[in-house]
Amino acid sequence: MADFTPPERQREPAGKRRRGRKRAKSPSKSPPNRASGEKQDAKRTQTAAQPPSDWRRPPHNHGRQAYAAIDLGTNNCRLLIAKPSGENFVVIDAFSRVVRLGEGLAHSGKLSQVSMDRAVGALRICAEKLRRRNVHLARSVATEACRRASNGEDFIERVRQETGIVLDIISAQEEARLAVLGCHILLEDGIGPAMIFDIGGGSTELILIEPGGPVPRIVDWQSVPWGVVSLTETVGMDETDADIRAARYAEMRRIVSDSFADFAERIKDAQTPDLRLLGTSGTVTTLASLHLELPQYDRKAVDGLIVPAASMRDISDRLSSMSPDERRALPCIGQERADLVVAGCAILESILDIWPAPRLGVADRGIREGILRSLMSADAEGHDTQTALRRIKRSAS
Repeated sequence: MADFTPPERQREPAGKRRRGRKRAKSPSKSPPNRASGEKQDAKRTQTAAQPPSDWRRPPHNHGRQAYAAIDLGTNNCRLLIAKPSGENFVVIDAFSRVVRLGEGLAHSGKLSQVSMDRAVGALRICAEKLRRRNVHLARSVATEACRRASNGEDFIERVRQETGIVLDIISAQEEARLAVLGCHILLEDGIGPAMIFDIGGGSTELILIEPGGPVPRIVDWQSVPWGVVSLTETVGMDETDADIRAARYAEMRRIVSDSFADFAERIKDAQTPDLRLLGTSGTVTTLASLHLELPQYDRKAVDGLIVPAASMRDISDRLSSMSPDERRALPCIGQERADLVVAGCAILESILDIWPAPRLGVADRGIREGILRSLMSADAEGHDTQTALRRIKRSAS
């Protein structure tokens, strides 16, 4: 399936995209509301929810049918519903909620009852949206939290019974593939390999790609079990003492760098003078918002932005030295992200050490968009539910 462009605007070629030049502001007095920013993606739609992953309606008028993707991560539950539009697709509904499914997982090895209840509540909303939007074909995936938890399979069964949604616990490799499929169109033009990364709640994926053709070729990749939730819970952040905060940030940097050491050694020879880097995650979109000095999150301003790497390092350094209260006062961070963004900064800086590109591309898209592209492509080739889903799952193996 050909590359897509979001409905909000037609984007310029990658090499001509705007580059942000502003620096981040000092703390603002008005707390942000990131959720309101995320709702802008679905501004022209009504709120609603979803059914099983393998569910499909009769195969006719595919171009007019709606497709859906659910990504249940360690921190967030996200839904995207879209309809094909030529070579692209148009988003008709979206939903995002912080559920912190992996809260406490680093210490207990299990999903807690409270975190599972939060996730099921969000998935009920998704299930209803799928029904209301008359979704033709949907795929729902769960990532690192469910991969690691000893009760992950039990949780998947509970979700199926209570919401009708069949979650597919995907591998780290499939997670990386979907992230690339969903965001690679935003990569800057250039020569040679490029790096795409996805900082999640429970893991981080680094993917070396060779652009070319409708979908880039994955040359090498690595996933480590460090995301903003798992790293924060493992190392922690001090509430008051600046020296302890600095020491813990340094420990975060060390842990992530050590985890990626073998991968960093493998890709040394792939580096060229024209290094390109693209990130998809709440960390990079939040830092990009601070770079632009946005009063609240705005996807249209952030998705596709090119930011100097030095600016992202500078913002990371300042955030890591702030107290939680100071971070909460910053636009586009607020209560939900104040305790997790520092771990994201540590991961981002470690990635910039591994792949020292002068600029960083920012993507507010990834796994969900990758799922939608996979569904639409497989559905165009197959003519029954099982054929379409088998094609998707074969491409993941």
